[in-house]
Amino acid sequence: MSATPPQVTPAPSLGEACARFGRWCREHPLQAILAAACVTTFVYFYFFHRVWVLGSQSTATWAQNAWMKSGGEQFHGHFPIPVAAILLLFHRAKFAAAEKKGCDWGLAFVAFAIVLFVVGVRCVQPRMALLALPFLSYGAALYLWGWQVARIALFPSAFLLFMIPVEALQNLTFPLQFVITSSIQGLSRLVGLSIQAVGTTLTARDGSFNFEIAEGCSGIRSLAAMSMLTAIYVHLTQDVLWKKVVIFGASLVFAIVGNVGRLFTVILFARFIDPEIAGGIYHDYSGFLFFPIALVAMTSFATLLNLDWNKVSAKALEREAPVRIADETAQPVGKSDPKPASPISYDY
Repeated sequence: MSATPPQVTPAPSLGEACARFGRWCREHPLQAILAAACVTTFVYFYFFHRVWVLGSQSTATWAQNAWMKSGGEQFHGHFPIPVAAILLLFHRAKFAAAEKKGCDWGLAFVAFAIVLFVVGVRCVQPRMALLALPFLSYGAALYLWGWQVARIALFPSAFLLFMIPVEALQNLTFPLQFVITSSIQGLSRLVGLSIQAVGTTLTARDGSFNFEIAEGCSGIRSLAAMSMLTAIYVHLTQDVLWKKVVIFGASLVFAIVGNVGRLFTVILFARFIDPEIAGGIYHDYSGFLFFPIALVAMTSFATLLNLDWNKVSAKALEREAPVRIADETAQPVGKSDPKPASPISYDY
């Protein structure tokens, strides 16, 4: 008797999802009006209400300027909203299957978001206004559709935190320059290259090239990008909380590995091909190497973390057991057991 495989509910198409949402609006008009009011309020206060920089900028305008400041180091702030929308569409089958029963606790999250926005305006802290977004979206989902839907919407809502410009990341630039410089020097020694590191400068001992690890090469942009990619990766592939935390916490290491690998290829290109091309066009386009290297580091680390080490050690013991038995039972070839010495007699 064969077991019946579990039925998997197919994800509804975008048109079907819109049709279901339309039916829900007709069946729950009050909740639909509240949802529309939340969206309208969000659009007005974040895109049209000018309250920052002496009343000249809305929250969206301020965020756009902050993301582009300092050479675009915070450029990643443009992506959380579209990524969160894509994640919501990706989980549309779960949303369709979830029980929808509104919960009044959602109003507490909405109220907290409003308080954050008001306090941010009073204290002239636009980052607090952006911080209110995840609480607003999560609270609206919880109030309108209940805990099951809110649980699915939790990660897309939390992902909006990447919108907040964090100037403190700039303080990591200087120490990361030294970490990357010393790492490249160590790799060069392993492969027999004579490279000297002085501060953030890498110099060939024969004087053939000289490179400075600048702030742009230290990985602030790549750190933010890698943190976002790692967060998405653990959300989609990991089902244990501590593994998600550990892998996400290692995103800084993945970013460093990606930058070290990319810049090390620049050193190899300069040493074996041409220093001028290495410092010019190759360096400019070597950024495409960062993500493959960093993603390999991330997936390899996740694979090691998810290995069942008990099974690995058991298989290793199984492979060693026949060898051990063969060694114990093997007899020396070409040799026989020594015969006992015959007694010697003496005649007197």
